[in-house]
Amino acid sequence: MTAVDFAAFVDRLATVSGEAILPFFRTSLGIENKGGAGSFDPVTAADRAAETAMRTLIRESFPDHGIVGEEFGSERTEAEYVWVLDPIDGTKSFISGMPAWGTLIALTRGGDPVYGMMHQPFTRERFTGDGGSARYRGPAGARELHVRRCVQLNDAMLMTTSPLLMKQADRSAFGKVEQAVKLSRYGGDCYAYCMLAAGHVDLVIETELKPYDILPLVPIIVGAGGIVTAWDGGAPTAGGRIIAAGDRRVHEAAMKMLNG
Repeated sequence: MTAVDFAAFVDRLATVSGEAILPFFRTSLGIENKGGAGSFDPVTAADRAAETAMRTLIRESFPDHGIVGEEFGSERTEAEYVWVLDPIDGTKSFISGMPAWGTLIALTRGGDPVYGMMHQPFTRERFTGDGGSARYRGPAGARELHVRRCVQLNDAMLMTTSPLLMKQADRSAFGKVEQAVKLSRYGGDCYAYCMLAAGHVDLVIETELKPYDILPLVPIIVGAGGIVTAWDGGAPTAGGRIIAAGDRRVHEAAMKMLNG
């Protein structure tokens, strides 16, 4: 079975997760803090309900597959196919009533992401990719996704969720890139990477990511013609410090500055 064969099933996962999440959005929901002392890492009933719904459907449909999820851990990670789930990427935006969040779903085979989706149920948008192509479906219709050409760093639009999430040394390195680009914007979480794939953003730089934060986005970015790596140029699949770009020239210039 290929990743394309799983596409319809991923749509089902997106639908059931969206149905679990939307009744909670912009309501007075309870918020728990998963972070330690001095940090705030929120989780809500919406996160847990969505991941539970997806896990249930996966277990019923593919009992031999593995699952890695943000809220309920890992099972059968040695399986050939493993699903990677982030029910709400951008929970801080979610609890603030802002729409810059989404459900991330990846299918990995042998540890490599072969299909990914970002679903924003409130705006009814789905961004998908298999590493060879990427597509958008939403109120504006359906179309292929393509990154845009950007030759120089000083012409680039840069996004990050927030420099305050970075360690001091990483924030300093990020600041050098930020001073070099034409425009920088904060916020977005997973949405920023999809805007890069859609050709509206040129560069996304983040740190402290978990695998479930980035694995579902890799096939979308690469499928749209972009590049995504760790800051040192290595594979992004383990998370950590991540740099994504629509144009390899901007990626190279920013990476040199980050590591300089």
